[in-house]
This record gives sequence, C-alpha cells and structure tokens, in this order.
Amino acid sequence: MQANPQIALVAGETSGDQLGGALIRELKKLFPGAQFMGVGGPLMKEQGLEAWWDSDELAVMGLLEVLRHLPRLLRLRKKLRDRLLKQKPDIFIGIDAPDFNLGLEKQLRKAGITTVQYVSPSVWAWRQGRVKKIAASADLVMCLFPFEPDFYASHGIEARYTGHPMADEIPDYSDKASARTELGMNPNAGCIALLPGSRAGEVARLGAPLLGAASLLVRQYPGLQFIAPMASKGTRQQFESMLKEEQGLSCKVIDGNARLAISAADLVICASGTAALEAMLIGRPMVIIYRLSSASYILVRGLRLLKSRFFSLPNTLADEPLVPELAQQQVNPRRIFDEAVAWMDDPARCDEVLEKFQEIHRILKKDAARSAAECIRSLLNTRS
Repeated sequence: MQANPQIALVAGETSGDQLGGALIRELKKLFPGAQFMGVGGPLMKEQGLEAWWDSDELAVMGLLEVLRHLPRLLRLRKKLRDRLLKQKPDIFIGIDAPDFNLGLEKQLRKAGITTVQYVSPSVWAWRQGRVKKIAASADLVMCLFPFEPDFYASHGIEARYTGHPMADEIPDYSDKASARTELGMNPNAGCIALLPGSRAGEVARLGAPLLGAASLLVRQYPGLQFIAPMASKGTRQQFESMLKEEQGLSCKVIDGNARLAISAADLVICASGTAALEAMLIGRPMVIIYRLSSASYILVRGLRLLKSRFFSLPNTLADEPLVPELAQQQVNPRRIFDEAVAWMDDPARCDEVLEKFQEIHRILKKDAARSAAECIRSLLNTRS
C-alpha cells in the first residue's frame, strides 16, 4: 500500500463529523502524507479534510422528511459520485448517514473502489432487508456496538467492532454536586434532566408531556430542580414557549451542554437516541420516551419495520429491560411521572442498574478512533 493514500469520507450531521474528525486524526498518525476529501463538518475540516460539501447538507431525519428532501439529496449524491469516480481514491469511508452513503458506496464499489461503512445502520432493529444492500455496498462495516458483527457474520458480511467513542470520552465517575454548581444550581437539591430531542419535530411531540410530568413531580418532591439542555436556538424557543404554559413550573433551560446537564441529574427523562447512551455511560437512571409522527408510525407499524425487542440502546446493549421505554400514547405526563417516581423511591434498583451500566461502559471503551483507523490500515494493506 502506498504511504500517502487518498481517503474519501462522507459524514452527515454533527455526530458524523465528530467520528470523522477523530478518525482522520488517527489516520494521519498511520499515514502522515494521506489526503482526505469529501463531505464533512468543522471537526473534519480542522483535521485536514478538503470539504467538497458541508455535512449539514445531509442533516435530514425521518421517513417523510427524507422524502421531502430526496430530489436535492439525489442530485448531491450524483455530483459526489461523479467527482469520486474521477478522483479514484484508494478508499471511501461512509460515516453513518446510511440512506445516503450505502447507495453511493454500492456505485463506487462496482467501479473498483474499496468501501467502508463506519457506523452500522440499525438493521438488527428495523428494516432488516437493508442487509442485502449493505452486502452489495461495503467491503467492511465498522461497528460501534459489540453485538453487531455477529449479526453481519450470519449474513456473510465482513464487520469489525471498534468500540464507541463516547465511552472513551466519558469518565467512569461524574459528580452531581459539582455539575450542579457549574450550572448555577443548588448542589444539595435533587435534579431531573429533561431532554426532548435535538430536532423541532421531537420537541413538538415530546416537550409538553415532559413538562406536564415535571409539574406533577415537583408537587410530589418540593424543591426538585429541572434542567433542559437544548440543541439549537430554535428548539430552545419551542421548549420555552411550552414551559410558559406550565404555570408555576421552574426549569433551567440551557444551550447545549447536555452531558453536563445529565451529570447534574439524579434522573434523566429523554428522547430515545444519543441522550440515552450518554445517560447510561454517565451512570444515571432514566425514563426513555419515543414518539413518531402519526404518519411515520403508521408506516413503521404497517410495514412491520421494527424487529428489535427494544428501541433504546441501554436495553438493547444489555439485552434486557433495564430502563423503562415509553412509546406513542404511553408518552403522557402521568405515565412518565409514575416511571420517574418508581426510580426515585427505589435507590436499590438504581444501584443495581448502575452496576450494569458500568459493565457496559467497560465493554464499549475501546479507544474507538484508533481501533477504527487500524481497521482501515488493515483493509488498505490487504487491497494493495
């Protein structure tokens, strides 16, 4: 393998940019003269990516939302494909964004370019038919979770477990009192973190039930504090508008800093997704809520797309119901309140679950960026 490979990468959204930035950093240690090009955000650019387009171009979520943006995304993918076929990089790495990247990888692989999908789509949970597309698209799948390679092996697909970068970043212990002090909160009073999701649609569906539950909880536990980190200015305005409707409820709303807010909390009530994984790694009991738009839910149910027993990562990783999951009509103030009280009134249950969280944290902590870079080097060497 040449010492100075051309490495193309495509990342969508902030999480993909974080993975891509760390991966490029480690690849530069292995290949000091490598060239990096493709689609990325500020962290990837900072590490030397020649960005042909910005990762924000791919930041679309949800079945209906993707359909609305599909013509633009298809045009972008065609331009990107044509440029990559002309460039002929030594390897292409699609970071997450499977609906965009897998189709691109398939075309590049047919043209003889080695392809990698970094972050497995959740094919083990829903839309399992995608595994055929992955088999045709990727020479290698790099997985963040330890159970994923076995799933791929059963379908004859090469996959490697590289660990989860968040497990590397988050310390084994975080102090609640010091986090509350840093946030300007009472370090000695109880605290619940409310995380209704990072997108406007999620906040619209989950914000009101969350705040309704908070109103019930503060009546049960006078002096209880609430903190809600918001992903953007728009979602903050959305949430604060809902907060005004809950007369008498006090909740500290902050910009970003979700990890610090979770660290300050005794309990986390959050949308299913990254926040649940963060809460698990920080070591906080949680109630996980999930509500699709009515149209998306009808599609998922009607087409029987969901295959997993669980929709949250803590329960999926443990392969048991460690934390409560509330979906669709279960996401209402009274049900959220009941599940929160069940945690707060049972310290022994909290301790038992936190021990399991710590065990999962150890498994996921694998120096993920370095491990992923080594997988890329191995693949490049075998393809030389």
